[in-house]
Amino acid sequence: MEDKMPYRDEIFSKAVRAGKRTYFFDVKTTKGNDLYLTITESKKKTNHDGKSHYEKHKIFLYKEDFEKFSLGFDEAIDKIQELKDQGDFPELDTNYSSNSENDSNQGQGYTTDVKFDDLG
Repeated sequence: MEDKMPYRDEIFSKAVRAGKRTYFFDVKTTKGNDLYLTITESKKKTNHDGKSHYEKHKIFLYKEDFEKFSLGFDEAIDKIQELKDQGDFPELDTNYSSNSENDSNQGQGYTTDVKFDDLG
């Protein structure tokens, strides 16, 4: 039986810590040498008995979807900024940038340097 799972040769990885959550952006290649991106949200949870575990949610994003995903993501972030600027949601902190000096500002709003255009 042929294995249908992606090859998963990892060529780039970026972890973004944000409070109790960590987001992982991993660029990988398939056996066919196509690029894809996995976005993983990992959140630390504590059981009733006090033991910790991590709850993970993963999205696989393939090259044919990079542009549409990027456009939708950018539009959603722009809308959030617009609503904040209008004063509708003043409590939002949306000071986004892709500077690496923001990596030390864990838990504050920022994006990674992953560029979908560079992937395909």
